[in-house]
Amino acid sequence: MDLLSEGVPRMKKPLWSPTEYVDDIDRLQTYKVKLMQHQEETAHQLVQKINQIIANTSATALMLQDIAQLLGTAFEVDCCCLVSVTGETSDEATTMNWCADQYLGLPHPEEMFSMEQLLMHSPVLQCAAEPLTIEDISIIQKSLVIGCQYLPLPIKAVLAIPTRFSGNNNGVISLIKFQPYDWSESEKQLLKEVESACAIAFSQVAQAKLITHQQQYLQKGDQYQSLIKQLTLLSRSNLELNQMLQLVIASTAESLQADRGLLILLKYTDPLFRTQGKKQIPKAKARVVGEWAKATQISRTTKPETLDQQSFLVSECGLCQRPFIDSGKAVIFDNYTEQNDTPGAAPLFAIEQLPAVLLVPLESQGKILGFLVLQQATTRSWQAAELNLVEMVCAQVSNAIIQSQTLRQVQTLVDERTAKLQSSLELQAKLHERTRQYVEQLRKLNELKDEFLSNMSDRLRYPLTNMLMSIRNLRLPGIAPERQIRYMDILEQECTKEINLINDLLTLQKLESPHEAPQLESIDLNTRIQDITVAFEKKLAEKGLKISVDLPEESLKLQTELESFDRILQELLTNACKYSQHDTNVHLEAVHRVDQQIDQVIIKVTNTGHAISQEEATYIFDKFRRGKGRWTPGTGLGLALVKSLVQHLNGAIAVESLPISDSEQSEICFTLTLPQFSDESKP
Repeated sequence: MDLLSEGVPRMKKPLWSPTEYVDDIDRLQTYKVKLMQHQEETAHQLVQKINQIIANTSATALMLQDIAQLLGTAFEVDCCCLVSVTGETSDEATTMNWCADQYLGLPHPEEMFSMEQLLMHSPVLQCAAEPLTIEDISIIQKSLVIGCQYLPLPIKAVLAIPTRFSGNNNGVISLIKFQPYDWSESEKQLLKEVESACAIAFSQVAQAKLITHQQQYLQKGDQYQSLIKQLTLLSRSNLELNQMLQLVIASTAESLQADRGLLILLKYTDPLFRTQGKKQIPKAKARVVGEWAKATQISRTTKPETLDQQSFLVSECGLCQRPFIDSGKAVIFDNYTEQNDTPGAAPLFAIEQLPAVLLVPLESQGKILGFLVLQQATTRSWQAAELNLVEMVCAQVSNAIIQSQTLRQVQTLVDERTAKLQSSLELQAKLHERTRQYVEQLRKLNELKDEFLSNMSDRLRYPLTNMLMSIRNLRLPGIAPERQIRYMDILEQECTKEINLINDLLTLQKLESPHEAPQLESIDLNTRIQDITVAFEKKLAEKGLKISVDLPEESLKLQTELESFDRILQELLTNACKYSQHDTNVHLEAVHRVDQQIDQVIIKVTNTGHAISQEEATYIFDKFRRGKGRWTPGTGLGLALVKSLVQHLNGAIAVESLPISDSEQSEICFTLTLPQFSDESKP
């Protein structure tokens, strides 16, 4: 025991009452040195009972209580103390004491003996397993300090043994008597026998505590992951910055169970601060943009009500200066009231009510944007996981602030670029539409060109074929004179057609090119129309057609170009002759109209024939274009020439097809509108 006493270091915590309690203890009945009363109960039976307790008890605390009571009763001691050792620190140990019934009601002493006093009184402490290592002695020493400091009477004898599980110490069994006692070898041997069973119980306690810690850790991890996910969604939302920051500080402070949380942003007033050296206090104004607090923590009298009270200068707040002095590190104070530098913003932080402070800077590229502040009414030990969570929140908040500032800075530029882009897109759309129209026009022109070449080749080939045939027939020997005359007539007719076709093409080309103003002259409209219709009567009569003319009663003078006017009427009458049904009438009408100072002459040529569809009306005035199912001999340039001549005279031409009731035929009306030039406008 002397060797054991020398190897144990001194303990600072007391173990039992001072010496004035010794007299009262001596009055108690002294223990007789004897063996256990139930000597017949073997170690095997005792281990079986311990195993039954382990197997049948679900709660670890009740299990240790039952084992302590079983051992205390079996060894007939005054107290049995079981202490599980799960780590190096005493706050991780689980303690369970059992005391005999006669000691349960005694008051606890105010002071205890020191461990040195305990070890000096031999044989107070004995061990069931000898020899012991320094580690075993230290574990027993700590277990006595932890488990026996609140016993009702001073300790006079202790029999202790450390338990081992998987090669490591996991607990201590201490048998305690409040009277001097010499422990027998049989008691030591029996305690050694139950050590392994108690080690299993201690291992289950450690395992249950580990599971509880892991569950708490997982629960906190889930809460923290949920918080990070919530903050990520907030940063991606369309909320205004201050509104988002308010939700961030509320979620963070509530998740970490803080009493109060603040989000503070800085506005620098010194543009050269970024070029200054480190550990300098900048010229900046701090403003609270988010706050959350438990309702019971801050009274209304200490909470600032206005925005001015929630703003302050960094140079006036010692608390906010710490991150600049510590190069952007987090600042933790268990009690900030003990610091010499009382902040100028004391009413805002309510240091008297919430002295424990955690202040983490919001930093981006070496620049502190603000602070996240969490306050507690009592001292709090911040875990590493909690600090990591706060740093992650600060990183997200810093990114959100930078993004918001960047968006505000470029918003005007984006709007301008968007407006320019919109204008460019509209212009591109117009250009695209115009290009599409040009492409469509080119496609149609290409089709017209192909159709023109095809029709032109037909118009040129057909007369030439007839002329070639006539020439060959004239060269035949012995041809009759009358046949020679017939072939000569064919040659003359076909040659005339070719000449007329070429003349019409030249006329169209001349009219479609930049042309001179028409050579106007005054004509008698009634006389001119009558002369033209008389010339067509014979041609119309050959097809069984009649012509009727409706002219003004008074002769009308028209300022126009005579050659062009005659050609227009001739082509319209020729067209009516070709496409009119047999035994129908061709009607020609001329009227003079003055409407809103516009002097016009309107001439209508109407015939009866097949209807003209809306699709055909769109191209009926094009070169070599005819209505579907209408093929008659001719150049195919008549109506095209009419349109060009009308435009040359600054007039207009239109066609209209009106169906006749109870008939498959329609009235086809060509309306010619010519301006009536005055004498003063005559060139």
